[in-house]
Amino acid sequence: PGLCPGPFPGLCPAWSPRAVPARGRKTRHDPPAKSKAGRVKMPPPVDPEELLVVLERYRQHRLVLSALRAEFRAEVLQKKQEERLAAEPSVEELEEHRRLMAWNDEENARQRARREERFRKEEEEQKRRKFEIAEKRARKMEAFLEEKEKEVLQLQEEAKNFITPENLEARIEECLDNPRNYNFAIDKDGRIVKRTVLS
Repeated sequence: PGLCPGPFPGLCPAWSPRAVPARGRKTRHDPPAKSKAGRVKMPPPVDPEELLVVLERYRQHRLVLSALRAEFRAEVLQKKQEERLAAEPSVEELEEHRRLMAWNDEENARQRARREERFRKEEEEQKRRKFEIAEKRARKMEAFLEEKEKEVLQLQEEAKNFITPENLEARIEECLDNPRNYNFAIDKDGRIVKRTVLS
């Protein structure tokens, strides 16, 4: 059991696609069975009176269903129209809406005027601040230039006492003639309390 023809008989299951089943449905190309070879299919007999009754009942059934569908459709349309009419505003509501919209427009215009006035004041304040900053910067620059000019004049005055190659010999002679002693002690008040004697 479990063996089937093939290259690997021991590994093949009991049923494989190559094995044709013993029982099953016939294909369309198979001939009819021998017992059914001469059978002719005949439709079952129908009573004409019963057929007329059944057809009439089906017709009435379809009429009733179409009438019910039309009735339900009309009812739904009527409800939708009533809801739409109920949703439409009345004359008083329209007048109230118009009045509120006019008040809203007036309030918007008032707020716009206030906003424009605030913007104008802010712009003027900004211009004033810029002018003050420019004036302050100009004053600072003028003070800086004056200070630099004073420094230049001071340097020019000090340059008169600079040692140059021309007056080097004279300055050396002056320093040798007037010696200065920087070896001294001072107290807390800055007075000289002790000085060494130059040798």
